[in-house]
Amino acid sequence: MNNEEKLKIEERIIDVLKTVYDPEIPVNVYDLGLIYKIDLQDDGELSLDMTLTAPNCPAADFIMEDIRQKVESVEGVTSATVNLVFEPEWDKDMMSEEAKLELGFL
Repeated sequence: MNNEEKLKIEERIIDVLKTVYDPEIPVNVYDLGLIYKIDLQDDGELSLDMTLTAPNCPAADFIMEDIRQKVESVEGVTSATVNLVFEPEWDKDMMSEEAKLELGFL
């Protein structure tokens, strides 16, 4: 896969990430700033690092599985590993401007 193909697949990955929501927050995980790394290999293997707004999030398993299923459905992705990380610690400054506006932080 060349760089142009890779970029198009990564754009589609971001599009599907924007369809995943924490059930308690009306903003998608991408705009919340919960996705730290999207690493797509030439063979289609995807490694994604993400965090949560709180380490004891009751919806963690649901959110991670939703992400895994959706990114694996993207054409060009052969498999996906979703890694839960807590470094750096998430804070509201990581949110997009749209997310801050939606949640009343602006």
